[in-house]
Amino acid sequence: RGSRARALPDRALVNCQYSSATFSTGERKRRPHGDRKSCEMGLQLRQTFEAAILTQLHPRSQIDIYVQVLQADGGTYAACVNAATLAVLDAGVPMRDFVCACSAGFVDSTALADLSHVEEAAGGPQLALALLPASGQIALLEMDARLHEDHLESVLEAAARAARDVHTLLDRVVRQHVREASVLLG
Repeated sequence: RGSRARALPDRALVNCQYSSATFSTGERKRRPHGDRKSCEMGLQLRQTFEAAILTQLHPRSQIDIYVQVLQADGGTYAACVNAATLAVLDAGVPMRDFVCACSAGFVDSTALADLSHVEEAAGGPQLALALLPASGQIALLEMDARLHEDHLESVLEAAARAARDVHTLLDRVVRQHVREASVLLG
């Protein structure tokens, strides 16, 4: 019966689908829709936005978030979260807070935020952080390699600081967009 069969009686269902264009990376592998990486990224996005969207305000509804990456040159998850946040806000879907994300890693004994593709390919430990900046709550934290606990705090702080910087930028852009829309309507 499609999406109606999955509708939840007390809250909205958040559905996220991730895909990347075949030309988005240097390697031209054909990726079928629904490969392991795409499914995992879709699940991470869903978990992230379920923590931020006020789903209880829209029972028996479904909120679909579709993300397609056209150029993957580092920080793909963070870029997806930040772009989807703007899209969800623009659509008027009520949220607890912005969701701002950033990647970070430990490269050459230094904690770096917003890793490039080259820095990601270096193979050091990396983490992805999605933050609700107003409350400081973590919506998603994923680490893909082992990192000594002495360095974890510096890498996590680098990602959190960068996510707060993203929030400042997104907030300014959203407020400017609202001002321009109110001038056009008013």
